[in-house]
Amino acid sequence: MSHRKYPSKGCKNLLILGIIWLLGAVCDRIWFALDRSIPAWDQADYLTGTLNYWQALQNPQWWDSEWWQSFWTISSKIPPLTYILAAVVQNIFGTGPDQAALVMLLFSAILLGSVYGLGTALFNSTVGLWAAALCQVIPALYVLRLNFLLDYPLTSAVTFSFFCFTLWQVTLKKVEGNSDKGTRGQGVEGGEELIRVNSSPFSPSSLSSSSVAPPPLLLAAVFGLSLGLALLVKQTALFFLFTPIAWVGFTSLRQRRWGQLAQLLGALLLSTLVFAPWYRANWLLILTSGKRATIDSAIAEDDPPLNTLEAWTYYWHHLPAQVSWPLLLIPIFALLLYWGLTAVDDAKTRRGGDAEKLSKTFPVSPAWSLKWLAIFWIGAYLLSSLNPNKDDRYVLPYLPVLTVFLAYGLTRLRSLWGQRIRWGTFGLAVLLMLFNLFPIGGFIGNGMTLALSPNARQFPNMKEELPLPQVIAQIVETEPYLRSTLGVLPSTKKINQHNLNYYGRLANFQVYGRQVGVKKKFVQQDARSLSWFLSKSGKQGSVPKAQALMVKTVEQDGNFQLHKTWTSGDTTLKLYHQQTPPVEVKQISQQQPQAQIALLQVTVPEKAPPQVPVPVTYEWNGSWEELQNGIVLLTWRNLSAQESGEKTASTLAREKLWIHDHGIGMGNLYAGANKPQGTFRVIERLAMLPPADVTPGNYALEAIYLNRVSGETYPITVPKVTLQIDPQAAPTTAPELDLLTQLRVLAANLPQGTKALEQLFAEIGRINQYDPIQDYLEQARLSLEYRLQQDSQNRDWAYALALANVLQKRVSGAIAALEQVTQLDSENPYAWAYLAFVQLYNWQPRAAEKSLQPSLTKNPDSQEIQALNGVAALMQGKVIQAWQIYQRLGTGD
Repeated sequence: MSHRKYPSKGCKNLLILGIIWLLGAVCDRIWFALDRSIPAWDQADYLTGTLNYWQALQNPQWWDSEWWQSFWTISSKIPPLTYILAAVVQNIFGTGPDQAALVMLLFSAILLGSVYGLGTALFNSTVGLWAAALCQVIPALYVLRLNFLLDYPLTSAVTFSFFCFTLWQVTLKKVEGNSDKGTRGQGVEGGEELIRVNSSPFSPSSLSSSSVAPPPLLLAAVFGLSLGLALLVKQTALFFLFTPIAWVGFTSLRQRRWGQLAQLLGALLLSTLVFAPWYRANWLLILTSGKRATIDSAIAEDDPPLNTLEAWTYYWHHLPAQVSWPLLLIPIFALLLYWGLTAVDDAKTRRGGDAEKLSKTFPVSPAWSLKWLAIFWIGAYLLSSLNPNKDDRYVLPYLPVLTVFLAYGLTRLRSLWGQRIRWGTFGLAVLLMLFNLFPIGGFIGNGMTLALSPNARQFPNMKEELPLPQVIAQIVETEPYLRSTLGVLPSTKKINQHNLNYYGRLANFQVYGRQVGVKKKFVQQDARSLSWFLSKSGKQGSVPKAQALMVKTVEQDGNFQLHKTWTSGDTTLKLYHQQTPPVEVKQISQQQPQAQIALLQVTVPEKAPPQVPVPVTYEWNGSWEELQNGIVLLTWRNLSAQESGEKTASTLAREKLWIHDHGIGMGNLYAGANKPQGTFRVIERLAMLPPADVTPGNYALEAIYLNRVSGETYPITVPKVTLQIDPQAAPTTAPELDLLTQLRVLAANLPQGTKALEQLFAEIGRINQYDPIQDYLEQARLSLEYRLQQDSQNRDWAYALALANVLQKRVSGAIAALEQVTQLDSENPYAWAYLAFVQLYNWQPRAAEKSLQPSLTKNPDSQEIQALNGVAALMQGKVIQAWQIYQRLGTGD
C-alpha cells in the first residue's frame, strides 16, 4: 500500500466516526422531541446553573478582576465548565431544557473522538471505531446523555484527558524504541517489541518522522490542559486519572527517567493554571460541603459502609446492567477464544525469532496496552468504591475505557463467523437501545430488555405535565415590577424548589423558587418573610417533619389568600399570595418623571419601646431607573440633637441613633427585559429596630439617596414624622425585620467570637432563602461604606461591613473592613482572628500568622485560634510547627 493512500484511510475513518456520532445525535433529538417531562431535582439545579452563566455572559467585563471573581463564584460548589459551555450553546439556540441539552452533542463528539483515538493509539483504528460505536449503545451512557447531569460531560472530559495522557506515553515509548532499535532492537519496558503501526488520525504511526510527529513535550502540555479542563467539569475527575498519573510518576522516578518526570510535573503545573482560578475562589466551600455530599448523603441513602464487602463489590454487581449482558460477555468470550487459538502459534512465532509476526497493526505491544487499560480501570474502580456515596452514574467515566477493551476482544476473531458475531452483537445492542428508549418493542421488547439490558428503560414522557410555567407566569402577571421568591412546600420529582426555580429563571430571572419550612423554629419567620407559597395535594415528597406545620400556617392562619389552583390528574397545585405584601409597585403616570426621588409619606406609630420591631411604611415616587438603582440611607435621629445642630461623632455615639438603610423596594424592583417609562410609586411595609440602649425621646427621619450604579448622592425631603421612644410604650404588631437590619443585628454579635458564629450562619442560611440573589448584601455593603465615610469610629458598622464582604466573597473588601475592625476593637482577640481567617482564605498565610499574634497573646487557650495558627504554619510549609500545634490541640494544652 502506498503512502499516499494513508490520508484517505484516515479521512474514511473520520467519516465513519462522524456517522456514528450523527446517528446517535438523531436518536437523541427524536427522544427530546417526544419528551415533555419536567426536570427533576438535580437536572433542574444544573440547568439553572447554565442560565446563571448565560446571564453573566450577556455583559462580560473581560478586563475587570472583580467581574472575574464574581464569575467564578456563580457556581461555588460545582466546577462551571459544563455550565459555561451550555450557556454558550443557549446563547446561540435560545434558552430552555432541550436547547441546553444540545451541549451533550458536543460532549458526545469529544467522547467518541477520544475513545476512537485511545483505541487507535493502543491497538488500531478498527478497535477505535468499534469502541466509539459501543459507546453509543452502552445503556449507562445513552441513558445519562439524555439527562442534564454532569456525569456524561465528566465522562467525555476524563476520556479525552486519558487519551491525551496515553498518546503522550505511546509517543515516548515510540521515540525511545526508535532510539534503542539500532542497539538492542527492543522497546523500553520488559523487552516488549514496539510494532509498526497502521496510519490513521490519532495514531503515532509517523512518530519516527520528527518533521511530522508532535513532540512529546507538546503532547504533555496538551494533557496538562485537558486535565485542567476535566477538573473544571467535576472534582471527581481525579478519581479516574490519579492512578495512571501516579503510576507514570512512580515509574519515571524509579527508572530515573528525569525528562519524562519533568514533562509530567510541567503538565500538572499547566493544569493548575487552568483550574486554579475557580478552586482558589471556592476552595473553602468545596471542603466544607464535601462531608454533606459524601458521608451525609451515603447515610441518608443507606449506602453500604466502607468496612463491608458490599461497598467494594457494589459497582462490580452493577456492571452488567451498565454495559448489558451481550456487550459484556461476548467480547470477553471472543478474546478468551482468540487467546486460546493463538497461544500455540504465538509460541512458535517467538521460538522462530520473528517477533514482528506477532502483529503488524499495533503501535505498542497489546500486552502493554491491556495493562495500561487495567491500571486505569482498576484504579478508578477502587477510588470510586472508596467514596461512601454510591450511585451507578458516579463511575460512568471508566466505561468508555472499558469499551476499548471490549472492542479489542470483539475484533480478535477475523473469520467470517467472527464478523457475524461482531455485527450480530452490535445489532442486538442497537435493538436493545431502541427498545429501552422508545415504547416500540411490545411484549417481545420488554422481555428482551428485562433479560439482557435491565434497569435501562428511559421512555420519553409524552403526556402533558403539571403547568409549572403557568405558576411562574401567574406570579409575574400579578407583580410585574417585582422580583419574587416563591416558597415551594412540596419536594417531589416533578414539583420541587429546583424546577420551579429553573422555570422562574427562564421567565427573565423574575421568580426564584426556594424550599422553606424545613426547620420548625423558623416556620413563623418563613411565613412572614415571603409573599408567595405553593402547596400541592397528595404526597409531599422528601420533606422534613416541619413541612406539615408550614403548610398549615400558610393555608390556615389568614395572612395568605388562595390566588389560583391548577389540577392535573390527581394532583392539585395551590398558589397562595400574602394578603398585604411588603412591597407594592404602581405606575401612576406615563409622563416624564421628576429627576429625583420623592418620599411622599412615612407612617409609624406614635410611640414604641426600644429593642422591639416597629412597623414603618414608606411611599416613594420617581422614575423607574432611579427607584431601581436607589439605596436610601435613613437615619432616625433624636430631635434634640437636630435642633441643637450637634452632629459630632461623640454626639452621635451618645444619642444611640439607629439607621434603616435599604434598597428601594428591598432591591426587588425588576421588570424582566422591559424598561418601564413614566412615574412609579413604591410602597414599603417594613419593620425597623431601635437599639436597646437608645436614648428615650422623640426621633425624626433624615434621608439620603445613594445611586448604587453611579454613586451619586443627594438629600431627600422628608415629610414631617415623629416617633417617640418610650420604654413603657406597648409594642405594635410589626412585620418581619428587613434583611439588612437582620444582618446588622447578627454582625453586632461577632465580637463574641466562636460561640456566636454557629447561630449567625444558621440565621444567614435562613435569610439567604428569602433573597436568592443575596442583593441585600450588596445594599448593606454600599450603605455601610457610605456610613463609615461619615463616621469611621462606629464599630458595629465596621463589623457589619466586614460580614457583608465575607458573605459576598469580596476578599479585598473583607480584609480592608476587618483591618478597620482591628483598629476599633483592638483588644478583642476574635477581631484579629477574623482578619487572619480571611487572609488564609486568600492564601496569605504569612499575613495571617502576623495577624494572629495579638489573638494568641490575648487568648492563648482558644483552640480555634490555635487551629488557625496551625493552618497558617502548614500553608507556609512549616510542617513541624503545624504538627506541634496539632499535638497541643489533641492534648488540650
